[in-house]
Amino acid sequence: MSLLQVKQVHHSFYTKKQLFKANSHSNHVLNDISFTIEEGTCLGLIGTSGAGKSTLGKVILGIQRPKQGQVLFQGYDIYNAGSSDQQKIRRDLQVVFQDSYSSVNPRMTAERIISEPLENYEKLTKGEQRRRVIGLLEKVGLSEGDLEKYPHQFSGGQLQRINIARAIALKPKLIVLDESVSSLDMVTQSMILQLLRELKDDFGLSYLFITHDIKAAFSISDVIGVLEQGELIELYDSKDQFFSSKHPAVIRLRNSVLAEHPRFRSIPSRVKGYNT
Repeated sequence: MSLLQVKQVHHSFYTKKQLFKANSHSNHVLNDISFTIEEGTCLGLIGTSGAGKSTLGKVILGIQRPKQGQVLFQGYDIYNAGSSDQQKIRRDLQVVFQDSYSSVNPRMTAERIISEPLENYEKLTKGEQRRRVIGLLEKVGLSEGDLEKYPHQFSGGQLQRINIARAIALKPKLIVLDESVSSLDMVTQSMILQLLRELKDDFGLSYLFITHDIKAAFSISDVIGVLEQGELIELYDSKDQFFSSKHPAVIRLRNSVLAEHPRFRSIPSRVKGYNT
């Protein structure tokens, strides 16, 4: 049995202007999405802004019920599971969002932030809990000296490490990474991706890596999925498959990637508002 099964998920919403119109039409955000994630693997989900990536992430996390379809996690339907099963799902399914600062309480220390899931699910003494938190800090490249610091005392990359430490505190099965490195500079992004790869191996984690960054996706993912206007276009098991695909959406994504060195980047001869 697959760790996560997404089956024919559809989702749509009405805009405020449409709510009170008799002939209003819904905006389709997700259309017939189906895929699986196996234990110990990472599915990279890439697409442009507005493709439906984050909405799909929320559906999988149980935050936004889809209009149609099923999301099965470890065999449990996350929208129809009983209370005890829901508790197990919440423990084994964690998330790291893009904005590291809005993901934490600014009045809480790093120790309190990482301790939250432990307090909710584990029966530990204060000493045991503190030792666990120190171990988690060290696991993500921080130290005991960071325990009493507040979010504003960390850089964006350091605070994202705090969020990752919190996400792995309960040793979950699956972590949804929703644009979790996109707001970081390239050097910090590279270090966080390396950390995520190491944690995946050490803990046997599975990831859903949601991103618009093709290079980041390929650096961590076992399988790549392309989302375009709410539809899952194709799944690719290798770079060769992706870069040889003839699908227009995939070609557009490939063309959007800049060469690493500026001298190899092509610049159009005419740009709107500027003539060369």
